[in-house]
Amino acid sequence: MSKYLYLYRGPATPMEDFTPEQGEEQMKAWTDWMGKAAGSIVDQGNPLVPRASVRDDGTSAEPSDQNGYTIVEADDLDAARALLDGHPFLTEGKGRFAIEIFEVQPM
Repeated sequence: MSKYLYLYRGPATPMEDFTPEQGEEQMKAWTDWMGKAAGSIVDQGNPLVPRASVRDDGTSAEPSDQNGYTIVEADDLDAARALLDGHPFLTEGKGRFAIEIFEVQPM
């Protein structure tokens, strides 16, 4: 088994901007997905805030819209991708959100 890093990209709404009902709905969706993928989750992850970007010449750049991560274990990249079925970050259906998958290579 290999470890895979999911990087969440898109204009995610901060939890404090949700109504209590919307917050509950969001947390339930995440809890449901994590329960389904529980045997594969190595690190459930966290949001990534605040953000900054530094270029190789020392100047600042506009940071990307990466906003969270999760680490899972899977047999291969296809299996890591299959774990995303029903993932709450991919439910909007408008193409604004994506999860990038990277295999974590041992050194």
